[in-house]
Amino acid sequence: MLLASAVVVWEWLNEHGRWRPYSPAVSHHIEAVVRAGPRAGGSVVLGQVDSRLAPYIIDLQSMNQFRQDTGTLRPVRRNYYDPSSAPGKGVVWEWENDNGSWTPYDMEVGITIQHAYEKQHPWIDLTSIGFSYVIDFNTMGQINRQTQRQRRVRRRLDLIYPMVTGTLPKAQSWPVSPGPATSPPMSPCSCPQCVLVMSVKAAVVNGSTGPLQLPVTRKNMPPPGVVKLPPPPGSGAKPLDSTGTIRGPLKTTPSQVIRRQASSMPTGTTMGSPASPPGPNSKTGRVALATLNRTNLQRLAIAQSRVLIASGVPTVPVKNLNGSSPVNPALAGITGILMSAAGLPVCLTRPPKLVLHPPPVSKSEIKSIPGVSNTSRKTTKKQAKKGKTPEEVLKKYLQKVRHPPDEDCTICMERLTAPSGYKGPQPTVKPDLVGKLSRCGHVYHIYCLVAMYNNGNKDGSLQCPTCKTIYGVKTGTQPPGKMEYHLIPHSLPGHPDCKTIRIIYSIPPGIQGPEHPNPGKSFSARGFPRHCYLPDSEKGRKVLKLLLVAWDRRLIFAIGTSSTTGESDTVIWNEVHHKTEFGSNLTGHGYPDANYLDNVLAELAAQGISEDSTAQEKD
Repeated sequence: MLLASAVVVWEWLNEHGRWRPYSPAVSHHIEAVVRAGPRAGGSVVLGQVDSRLAPYIIDLQSMNQFRQDTGTLRPVRRNYYDPSSAPGKGVVWEWENDNGSWTPYDMEVGITIQHAYEKQHPWIDLTSIGFSYVIDFNTMGQINRQTQRQRRVRRRLDLIYPMVTGTLPKAQSWPVSPGPATSPPMSPCSCPQCVLVMSVKAAVVNGSTGPLQLPVTRKNMPPPGVVKLPPPPGSGAKPLDSTGTIRGPLKTTPSQVIRRQASSMPTGTTMGSPASPPGPNSKTGRVALATLNRTNLQRLAIAQSRVLIASGVPTVPVKNLNGSSPVNPALAGITGILMSAAGLPVCLTRPPKLVLHPPPVSKSEIKSIPGVSNTSRKTTKKQAKKGKTPEEVLKKYLQKVRHPPDEDCTICMERLTAPSGYKGPQPTVKPDLVGKLSRCGHVYHIYCLVAMYNNGNKDGSLQCPTCKTIYGVKTGTQPPGKMEYHLIPHSLPGHPDCKTIRIIYSIPPGIQGPEHPNPGKSFSARGFPRHCYLPDSEKGRKVLKLLLVAWDRRLIFAIGTSSTTGESDTVIWNEVHHKTEFGSNLTGHGYPDANYLDNVLAELAAQGISEDSTAQEKD
C-alpha cells in the first residue's frame, strides 16, 4: 500500500544481494533529475554531487548504475519510507569497519536501531531481521552474538532524505510526472560526463547502429577519404535483421557525416554542446543501452571511432572490445571513445584478472616448512575438566566486592547495588553477589557471569564482556576438519624474495553438536577445501604457528549465518582474516597488503593467542 507522504531513498544492489542506500545528498540529486522528467536526459551523473562517485552514472530508463571505467552494471531502486523514521529525520546509524572508517547500516537496519533508540531501550537485538548482532546503546557498541566481538557504532545527523506527497509512483517508473507546465526547460550540462551521456543517448535514439551525435568542433574536415559506416535511419537504409544487425553498410564520406550531424542539431545549439535527444513526439522510440546486444554496441563504438579518426579528433586505444561479457566491454569501449573526444585522457582495458591459485605445482616441488612439525593436523575437541562447576571455574578469576559501586552491571543493565536482572535458568549463586575480574577490574553480578558462562562454550575460560580480556584458555566451536600446510616454489605479490606457505582447510558438512547454535541440525560447508597463503618469511612463519594454535583451539571457523550469502547453519570464518587470493587483490583478500601480517597477529591476540600460546600448547 502506497503512503500519502514518504521519504525517498535511492538504493543500489551490492554483490551480496543487499540494498545499500545512497547518501541523502546523492538521493536529492537523483530525485531532482527524476522529477525533471525526460528533458533532463534520463541519466544521472553521480560525480556532480559526490566526487568519490565520479565513475558512476545511473541510467533511469533501465534503472541501472553504470561504472564507466569497468562497465559494471548494478540495479538501483527508488524506495519509500515513513517520514517519521530515521531517513525522514536525517539520522544515520553507522558501524566502524576494520580500517577505522564508518559504514552506514542498510536502511532497514538503521530504521530498526533508531526506533529502539527513540524508545530508550538499553539495547536492541537484530536477530529478528536476520542479523546476529546486538546494539548496546550504553556503550554504543555492536556485539556479535556468536563470537562476542564488539565494534563501535555511532549515530549522526545528516540531510533529511527527499520527501514526496500525494499519489506515489511505482518504485521503478520513469519518467514521473513532468511537473508544472510553467517549469522552464533545464539547460544541458556541459561537463565531460554529461557530454558523454547525452552523446550516447542521442546515438541510441537516432538508431542503434548509426553514428553518434557528438559535439561538432570543426566545420571543415580533413583530406578526403572513404569511411565505411552503418547507414543512418531513414530512406534508403537497409532493414535490421532479427539480431538488430544492419546487413549492408553504406559508404559515407566524412563531409557527409558532418553535414548529417549539423543538420540533426536543434536550432540555437552552440558548437561544442551535446546534441539533444528527440522529444516525446519523435518517431524514433527511446532505446535503453542495456537492451542492445553486443554486436550492435560494438558496431556503434567502431563506427564512432572511425568518424573521430576521419575528423581529426585525437583518439586513444580502447582494448578488449571482444571480451567474454555480453555488454560491458562494448559499453566500456563507447565510454573510452567519447571521453577521449571530450578531451579526457582515457585508455580502457579489461579489469585485472582474479588469480586465486598459483601455477600448477608438482608433488616433488611441495616441501615441508622449516621449524614447523608435520604437514597437517586434524581438529581436536578440548573440553573443560570434569567435575568443575561454572561457579568453581569463575572463582579463579573473581574477587568478591562487599560494597558494590553505584553503576550498572553491563550484562543485565541493572544497578550493581540491586539484585541481578537475569531471568533465565537460575544459577546456584545469590543474585545480589557482586564480583570484580582480577586482571581488568570490571565489576558484574556473579549471577550474570555464571549465566553468561553457561550460555557459552563452557571450556573453562571467560572473556570480559566489556574489554574482551580473556581468562584461561579460550576455545571455539569449530566443527571437525583437517588443516594442511606446506611450501610451494612461487612468490606472492609484494614478497618477491621468499616462497609461499599454502594452507588448505578441509571441513565436511555434518550434524551440529551441543555447543553449536542448533544442536542435532545439519550444517553445510561451502567452498571447501579453502586455500590460503602466507609469505615464507620470519613473520609469515610466526603467523602460521599461531594459526596452528587457533586451529587446535577450534577458533578458525564457526557455525553460523554467512554474511556473504545469508545462508544459516553453515561454516563461516571466525574473526581471523585469511588471504585467499594468490596473485591478485581484487576482493581485498590477496596481496600485496603491507599491513596484513600485523593485522592478523592482532586478531589472534584478541582470541587469546600469542607467542606464549605456542609454549602452552607444547606443555
